Amino acid sequence: MKLFGLLIVFCCLMGTLKAQEQRPALPTLGKNDTIKTYVTLLDGEMVPWIVTPEVIIRDSRIFKTDADRKAFNLLRYNVRKVIPYAHFAGDRYRQLQRDLALTGDKGKQKELITACNNQIKDMFKKEIMNLTITQGEILIKMINRETEITTYDVVKELKGGFSAFSLQLAARIFGHNLKETYDRNEQRDIEGILQEAGYDSYKN
Repeated sequence: MKLFGLLIVFCCLMGTLKAQEQRPALPTLGKNDTIKTYVTLLDGEMVPWIVTPEVIIRDSRIFKTDADRKAFNLLRYNVRKVIPYAHFAGDRYRQLQRDLALTGDKGKQKELITACNNQIKDMFKKEIMNLTITQGEILIKMINRETEITTYDVVKELKGGFSAFSLQLAARIFGHNLKETYDRNEQRDIEGILQEAGYDSYKN
């Protein structure tokens, strides 16, 4: 009986030793090892800050009718269609402003403006001409969002007042207004779609 009891104790000890061998050793900190972090005094205790990635919380949109849902989905499609063009126009315009600020030479400035104008015109001929009227209207608003000036003023800077006036007349025929501005409150649906698409980096 004593032998049986000793065997049980022996087996228990062996199991404990084996478990300790399999358990990964905890890292030891040397005297100079330090983990630096910001802390906040909360209820008399120092609480470390834990920085986590930004989390965006959005409500689930509820549509009154199926027609409303389809209209919103079409708007989302159109906005996503013109995002690259508006983004390109904004980047190219800001680059032009930086380049113009670096030189006082009128001839060089004219060359820079011509190069920018040709690049945008090339994109217009290849891609933007295929946009629908609705997509063109959204693009006009988003260019204002990107550059903080109207499409009319962009054209005026690049091509002059007469060209801007002529294009405005042509745009009016199709129901557009190159002087249209972007208002975040008025364009809440478009703004929400942009946020959803991860385009918070827009200028405005």
